Amino acid sequence: MLRFQFPPQNFLSSLPVAAAGLALALLAGCASPRLIVQPDDRPGKPDVLFDPKPVVVQHGKASYYWQCTKTASGERFYPEGLTAAHRKFPMQSWIRVTNERNGRSVIVRVNDRGPYIRGRIVDLSRGAARQVDMIQAGVVPVKVELLRRIDVVEKPNLSLSASVRKKAQDHAATAAATPRPRPGH
Repeated sequence: MLRFQFPPQNFLSSLPVAAAGLALALLAGCASPRLIVQPDDRPGKPDVLFDPKPVVVQHGKASYYWQCTKTASGERFYPEGLTAAHRKFPMQSWIRVTNERNGRSVIVRVNDRGPYIRGRIVDLSRGAARQVDMIQAGVVPVKVELLRRIDVVEKPNLSLSASVRKKAQDHAATAAATPRPRPGH
């Protein structure tokens, strides 16, 4: 005589494992995207946090420059810094420039206007150009993404999650231990 048991015994034993897997899948789908942490190239400035989702995306050609004494923002040009010239993006905004030939990218601060040559959308400093490996080519196709800066403000009624606070503290400690090149030195 055959007996049928509902639910089957092996089904009940696998239920906690299935529930845990479902919970992990749901949590992974709800997880917030990772923040981008970038050191500021200016001495004494704190690191900058960005939303990984860009505000504006452009495709075009990039070139680099190294012979300038003052930028449109009024600061002194430092060829080995991580800065760029863009015609329309706001001064002191941050952009991610990706070399479309090799996939290498760099996050730079817009502190100058240009380029003034038709067909080019961004001029990088020599230091930034070196990071995306475009020194020999001179002009390369790029993707430019305007990043949204996240200003972290400590207020009594605002609490940061422990994981965000720990990540920011760890990154600040690492950045403080790593020497940065100073303009003019």
